[in-house]
Amino acid sequence: MKRAAAAARKGAARLLGSRPRRIALGLVLVLVVPVLTAGVALRLNFTGDPGDGTRTRGRDAIWLGHAWVDGRKKDADLAAFAARINGTGIKDLYVHAGPLEHGGTLPASDYPRAHWLIEAVHRTMPGIRVQAWLGDRLASEGGQGLHLERAGSRDAVVGSARQILDAGFDGVHFDLEPLHSGDADYLSLLDDLRALTRAREVPLSVAAHQIDPLPAAQTVLGALTGRGKWWSQKYFGQVARRVDQIAVMSYDTWMPMEGLFGGYVAEQTSLALEVTPRDTDLLMGLPFFHENDLGHHASAETVAAAVRGTRLGLGRTDRGRERFGVALYVDFAARDGDWAAYREGWH
Repeated sequence: MKRAAAAARKGAARLLGSRPRRIALGLVLVLVVPVLTAGVALRLNFTGDPGDGTRTRGRDAIWLGHAWVDGRKKDADLAAFAARINGTGIKDLYVHAGPLEHGGTLPASDYPRAHWLIEAVHRTMPGIRVQAWLGDRLASEGGQGLHLERAGSRDAVVGSARQILDAGFDGVHFDLEPLHSGDADYLSLLDDLRALTRAREVPLSVAAHQIDPLPAAQTVLGALTGRGKWWSQKYFGQVARRVDQIAVMSYDTWMPMEGLFGGYVAEQTSLALEVTPRDTDLLMGLPFFHENDLGHHASAETVAAAVRGTRLGLGRTDRGRERFGVALYVDFAARDGDWAAYREGWH
């Protein structure tokens, strides 16, 4: 009896001692296996030949810094920039003219050289449009910022758009972050802005978050962190139907390797193409910057990989689509190699 009891106690101890290890192993399998599977899928997504019909349509854009409207840039700078983009597919310049104040207003003193820039571009680069890039931090995750849920703030943003168009800009481009998927107040703002830009016969453009790459990935991330990174594909389509141009910020992806990043961009391109109306310009962002942090690894997020991923997604999903292009972020951080990769890969 004593021997049987002792054996039972040892068996129980072994069982209890192994239980934490089994739980740990289970957690590893739950967390690691899907990540590895997704990594393999992304790498495979970066293989193949994009084929014909996946080059520039002449509808590309570039984000330009505030120096172009505050007096720091001169005629010589503009001449050098014109030479830089000559022969590319760049049609739109998103020139930083803000930021908006947290109440939605925009001081006219923020863009004193806008008239010079607009007039000079129209004179020296026929067919190129100069859009005002406006943005602000949203208060969607706490702290100071723009409150889209306030009707007065949304009205002020529309007033700022009217003000910037009165200044002579050819359109208005909005980048409001962090913008959570499903935000109905943002859709309401876009409806009001579209009424204004249609009346003026100018484009309304927005920078867009990436699309949820896995079912409910954003739901899980939001529950764990309270932050928003991705939009649902449905919400992306709702935004795209309200604008003339939508530019996906397809960088800061957390991808650690170039092959994974390129596959991710290919997937994002396909997801966006599936829900963007054919009368809306869809632009995929190219990373013309070289910072290194948790979200962005310069060795992984290269222009060459982004261009190839964009072409692969386009070729697989909607090869014949005309209203499509890439958007270059950002001029003041770009290097010669970025421009070369853009030209060689996309033209």
